[in-house]
Amino acid sequence: MKKIAEIISARGAHWVGDGFPVRTLFSYDDAPERVSPFLLFDYAGPRVFEPAMRPRGVGRHPHRGFETVTIVYDGEVSHKDSSGGGGTIGPGDVQWMTAGGGVIHEEFHSAAFTKAGGPFRVVQLWVNLPAKDKMTPARYQAILSADIPVAPFDGGRARVIAGAFQGVTGPAKTFTPVNLWDLRLQRDAEARLEVPEGHNAMIAVLSGRVTIGGEGVGEAEIARFERDGTEILVRADGDSIFLALTGEPIDEPVAGYGPFVMNTPAEIRQAIDDFESGRFVAR
Repeated sequence: MKKIAEIISARGAHWVGDGFPVRTLFSYDDAPERVSPFLLFDYAGPRVFEPAMRPRGVGRHPHRGFETVTIVYDGEVSHKDSSGGGGTIGPGDVQWMTAGGGVIHEEFHSAAFTKAGGPFRVVQLWVNLPAKDKMTPARYQAILSADIPVAPFDGGRARVIAGAFQGVTGPAKTFTPVNLWDLRLQRDAEARLEVPEGHNAMIAVLSGRVTIGGEGVGEAEIARFERDGTEILVRADGDSIFLALTGEPIDEPVAGYGPFVMNTPAEIRQAIDDFESGRFVAR
């Protein structure tokens, strides 16, 4: 059984643009090896937005060297990027964007959600790329809820976004071995999760409360595990929604500055210069 290394709580709230009220649970600027290959976990919401005339969100901004994964629970997000990728994703949908060598994109509430308003809740992960793939061409994967397979079990179910769960394989294409499972668990039910040996693993609770190894984990908290062991037992104290993240660590240096994550400070300086000089485009 894997042991909990720490419980990570939100560092406070801030806004990304005017459309994403975010709590950051971890980021690459604090011992990135402990969560590798993941770099950042932002939990936007839950929040109820009033109807508006103008879409809220964040305008054009660059990324290089990693991937962004956006999972919508409530509301709708519209995306457009310089590689030609884009579209609108709603509840249950996932957007998996590979920034690679460079992409400029924007993210706003959809026109329909802006007009109607309502509850909004989104998770965004950043997933690192190994050095050999950091300058790969940008790509965009729109993964609709209908295309995400569901693995039911006694007292709950898992939507398999990436990797495999109980023989069910998710649709996301990844550069390194990653599992991303979106789980629902009923009160007093248990989920026994099998994790590959050597993976970094985390359980992120989005609503409700669970108990793992005698420790309680509540909303907007993450249980991070030691690398040893291959099994996690999660018990729901009440109806709960949580994400399970596991990944093979990328044992390479991490150098980051805002929206750029590379391996060396020189590569960061190059990314900044490329962007500021107008050379920052998707290849």
